[in-house]
Amino acid sequence: MSGTIADPAWVEACQQIMQAGRRMDARGWVPATAGNLSCRLADGRIAITRSGGHKGFLSENGVIEIDPQGTPLNPGDRASAETLLHTQLYAHDASIGAVLHGHSVAATVLSMDEVSDAITLADYEILKVFEGQKTHETSLELPLFHNDQDIARLATVVAPVLADMKLGYLIRGHGVYVWGPDMPTALARLEGLEFLLACHLARQQKAH
Repeated sequence: MSGTIADPAWVEACQQIMQAGRRMDARGWVPATAGNLSCRLADGRIAITRSGGHKGFLSENGVIEIDPQGTPLNPGDRASAETLLHTQLYAHDASIGAVLHGHSVAATVLSMDEVSDAITLADYEILKVFEGQKTHETSLELPLFHNDQDIARLATVVAPVLADMKLGYLIRGHGVYVWGPDMPTALARLEGLEFLLACHLARQQKAH
């Protein structure tokens, strides 16, 4: 952990990440060491989960501080391999305060089966959890990107469409990225998106 007990803002950030990790684990969205969670403090510091830890059993030691480029401030810390996807979002939009990444069954299966570049979700009441949506009578697209172990290269593919993303985005065979102005909002949007994906998967299975 980069902060100390005398740093209440850092402790609060760690608590929010730990609580979100437990919630995501309870829903089956972060199996094994999958997923990563981060938040940006009011002073610009970024807290993110340490590489390799189980997100359902996080302690404050499982959260580290990184700079805006994704480099750990403590040289002995190791950030997630996907840290750049978090810092990309923070650099893109100054209003983003938290980023969540999970690996649910619905997201993973749908990402492998969908042949187009996006999953369209329409007419669901819960779409109103996403910014700018006032009615269920709307249609939003969740972009899909091919998985790539070269995260810098993946980030260049994601970058051109960031401004048009209302739901977040999905990496094939991998999982979703969702964000918000703060951790509670980001978590609500993740839960909303996962509900939508579970509905979409159930409808596809029923159709077959």
